[in-house]
Amino acid sequence: MKIDDIEIKWLGHSGFLIKNTKIIYIDPYNIKENSEKADAILITHSHYDHCSVADMKKIIKEGTKIFLTADCQSKITRFDVPIDIQIVEPGQELSFGEIKISVLPAYNIDKSFHPKEDGWVGYILKMKDVLIYHAGDTDLIPEMQKLTGHKQPDKKFIALLPVGGRFTMSAEEAAEAAKLIKPSLAIPIHYGSVVGTMGDAEEFVKLCKEEGINAEILEKE
Repeated sequence: MKIDDIEIKWLGHSGFLIKNTKIIYIDPYNIKENSEKADAILITHSHYDHCSVADMKKIIKEGTKIFLTADCQSKITRFDVPIDIQIVEPGQELSFGEIKISVLPAYNIDKSFHPKEDGWVGYILKMKDVLIYHAGDTDLIPEMQKLTGHKQPDKKFIALLPVGGRFTMSAEEAAEAAKLIKPSLAIPIHYGSVVGTMGDAEEFVKLCKEEGINAEILEKE
């Protein structure tokens, strides 16, 4: 899909390719061999389906910048080309060229798969008048309340929310998150591969639309 001059492609599971003047991947997993080379890769946490070294090897080039949490660093083995690694933690505000990146917490409240103390993250990418929130592997957490301020008349706020349940929010919980943060567009993620089904994505979209929230399922690239 295209929003202004920004292209957003769902790569399956939680993986995304976001393109404008830069080529940015978030949590690439099981992507195609001939995928475009990355200017930057954002990793939310160290689980194999989010921090996949095999997939990063497909898209790195000399100088690719990889933003990742501290526990991911030990998984990043020596690549064939020099890259630039930056460790991130919740609360940071970063820049990558003209793109501003906010690092947000992502964690479970009533299950143990993603403990808050591990410091795992989601990201907000700010590109001109478009903001893209990739929630990472998370439940509906209190910190999401702060995201309501991103709903502004002159900005498009896109929320990529996990709906697969078990490790993250269910479709119902993700719809509650969308209701809280009020994005211009909500897109379901984290389904159809490791956990979750198309039915979860469809339920999420239905529940969002019942609340007057624009929601859409992206076709896998």
